Formats: sequence, C-alpha cells, structure tokens
Amino acid sequence: MTALRIDGKAFAANVRTQVAEHVTRLKADHDITPGLAVVLVGEDPASQVYVRSKGKQTVEVGMKSFEHKLDRDTTEADLLALIDRLNNDPAVHGILIQLPLPSHIDSDLVINAIDPAKDVDGFHISNVGLLGTGQKSMVPCTPLGCLMLLRDHFGSLSGKSAVVIGRSNIVGKPMAQLLLGDSCTVTIAHSRTADLPAVVRQADIVVAAVGRPEMVTGDWIKPGAVVVDVGINRIEAPEKGLTEDGKAKTRLVGDCDYASCAEVAGAITPVPGGVGPMTIACLLANTVTACCRANGLAEPQGLTA
Repeated sequence: MTALRIDGKAFAANVRTQVAEHVTRLKADHDITPGLAVVLVGEDPASQVYVRSKGKQTVEVGMKSFEHKLDRDTTEADLLALIDRLNNDPAVHGILIQLPLPSHIDSDLVINAIDPAKDVDGFHISNVGLLGTGQKSMVPCTPLGCLMLLRDHFGSLSGKSAVVIGRSNIVGKPMAQLLLGDSCTVTIAHSRTADLPAVVRQADIVVAAVGRPEMVTGDWIKPGAVVVDVGINRIEAPEKGLTEDGKAKTRLVGDCDYASCAEVAGAITPVPGGVGPMTIACLLANTVTACCRANGLAEPQGLTA
C-alpha cells in the first residue's frame, strides 16, 4: 500500500481563495474590510519570517494588515496598553500576539487581555472553555486546519477512532475537542502513555503533535489509517552536504517517519507541505469569521469548525 499524499499546500490555497471571495463580498455588500493586527515583540528570526508571511497573505486576500513590531525590552504594561487599543479599534477584527514572548512578559496574562471575540489564535481562556463545552468559539488555527483536511478526506468523521499524540494547549487538547465534536472516539496519548505504539495502532485517525522528529514509525500505524503530521522539526542532513562554515545542512521532517508510515497508511500529510500551510490559511479564515460575528453577518461556510 502507498498512502495518498494529502496536499495541504493546495488545500490552503483553496481556503485563501474562499476567504478572498468572502472579503470581496463584505466590501461590496457592507463596505466592511476585515482587519488583522499582528504583534511581534523582539527579533526572533523564525517569528519575523512568520509575521512577514502572515502580513503578505493578509493583504493578498484583500484584508487590512496592521503590524506592530516592538523592541525586545518592551514592558508588559506597554504591551497590555497596545492590546487595549487594538481591542477598542473597530478596524481591527483579529489580534494575534506572536509567540514566544520575551521571558519578562507573562504570556498567559497577555493572551487573556485580548478581547475573546478578536482572539483569532483561539488561545484565550474563554475560547478554550467554549470549545471544551461545544459552544461557538474562536478555534486554534492548526487544529482547525487539521480538521478541515480530515473532513475533506473522510466526509463524515462520525464513529472514527482517533488518537492524538500530544497534549499541548495549542494543538493536542483543542484537536481532541474538535474530533469529539465531530463524533469521533478520541484518545489523547503522550509521553507517559503505556505502550504508545499499541494505542496508536488502534486508530483510524492519528494526529501527531509531539515535536519529536520521526518518532512515529510505520509499525505503529493501523493499515489504511489517516495520519496527520503536525510536527515541524529541523534535523541534520549530511547527505545534502555542508554549509560554508562546515556544518551539516538541515532538512525539515515531521513527527512521523514519512516513508515507513506511507507504506501502511491510507493517507498522510507530508512535512513540509501538509499541515503547515493550513495554519496561516485558517488564521485568515478566523479573521473573516470574527469580522462577520462582530457585524452580525452570516459566517463563511466551510471555514469554521
């Protein structure tokens, strides 16, 4: 068996097209332009790249992009003051604070200072509680992207057995809640799970989100299962040669060993090109959803949980 390769890059492009079409209708019919504010504190290189990509894609779908780049030594009080201004700015429908924040700033305090209706990352404690109790909320982008890919593949997820490997607040826990909401039977597995391979082997759906390169191998996978690999890990790749300073070049891999899992699975997301592109696409979708909710308008179909 050779698994179907789930093309997250192509799916994300389709999501962005749907977002752009909805933005066009909002402008034409209601004279409203959704706006996304992204706040970056410090100069972390990976975060800078991510913020640039978010800003570029926001503009490409016709939305307003508000970027706030603050010095690393910005005080917690100043950051909270900025969030308060964004909460009260009617042009801003979504607020995202790029993580990680510098160590002198309390991330939980900052995240929970965001208006829950504008919390397009879905991290505010109110949104966490709403999701956990099956109510309308802002849903974290990466789990939402995974859910979209699974719904597209299966149609209905009802009755499927799902194992989520990883219990983070950002991916593992909300992913489990979303799968429960679609009537899956869900197990959350983690580093303390006894006989983890045996647990995973029972699943129709495996979502790997542990941050350990190529941990999940093909002998963990039930034949025909669908594997969603959330991991993005950079490892040395000596076969690619050396850098100018004599170090081994690197490559990106997921939490699953793609080659061995693809021999057993029915479908699998690659890394890169799988879940990753869906995260920003779902951020844009969440911003449009937040804009519609703020203005009492119908939410875009197919872009929410």
